[in-house]
Amino acid sequence: MPAADSEYGAAAEAILNDYRAAFAERGMTFRPRPWDLGPGDGDATLALFAWGYHLDVARWEAMLAAWPADWPLFNAPALLAANTRKTYLAELEADGIPIVPSWFGRADTASVAAAFDHFGSEQLVIKPQVSGGSYRTVRIGRGDPVRQLDDAIIQPFVPAVSDEGELSFLYIEERFSHAVRKVAADGDFRIQPQFGGIFTRFDPDVEQRALSDRVIAALPEPALYTRVDLLRLADGSLALMELEAIEPDLYPHLEPELPARLADALLNALARST
Repeated sequence: MPAADSEYGAAAEAILNDYRAAFAERGMTFRPRPWDLGPGDGDATLALFAWGYHLDVARWEAMLAAWPADWPLFNAPALLAANTRKTYLAELEADGIPIVPSWFGRADTASVAAAFDHFGSEQLVIKPQVSGGSYRTVRIGRGDPVRQLDDAIIQPFVPAVSDEGELSFLYIEERFSHAVRKVAADGDFRIQPQFGGIFTRFDPDVEQRALSDRVIAALPEPALYTRVDLLRLADGSLALMELEAIEPDLYPHLEPELPARLADALLNALARST
């Protein structure tokens, strides 16, 4: 295992331990379970680390469609299903949420050339409509070879990822918890730690909070936990980059009270469901 992967795995285990401790303080046991096994034993399932679902989308979507109505899943199966494909961005845009300009469809030489002209950009980012952790995500310039992708999202590259950074807003029970700034390493466009991205806590201003709150208000149904990622476009405006309700890293290492908030939120949700 490469050193970076080993460090990333160790960080994930530390996060799990924080959750276990917070849940134990409230009389609950927090046990990992592979998502493709469906419901297990206990009182509820948290889709908090559904890693790899984007590698087996058909199984993931079939599992959500068949999820038993009498077994609580958080977030709810319908919300997870709606959040699976990044085409949800187009739906939010139709509801008045500004998004990073996006085109959805087949990525090939012709469509990418058209996207360069449409966005007026010298660099594009292309990713699968179902993805995670920058899986199969590439940045290309005009004239670069194009790798065909049947279900793609094509966006102009936004330089703010390595300047102001991607701004993440974490919500528990649709209430704001904390905000994190994620800045890509020099020369890269991916903000994940395994690619050298730097994460820091910050206090959002009124404009930032107003937009992130609007995104949460536009959710198709209530969420136990969500993450809203914003980017500043070239014209200075803020836009939604991603709304993560499936497997959001809630960055508890930057907010020590987060595991306790999540555990309390789960207890509240279970009480409402009985």
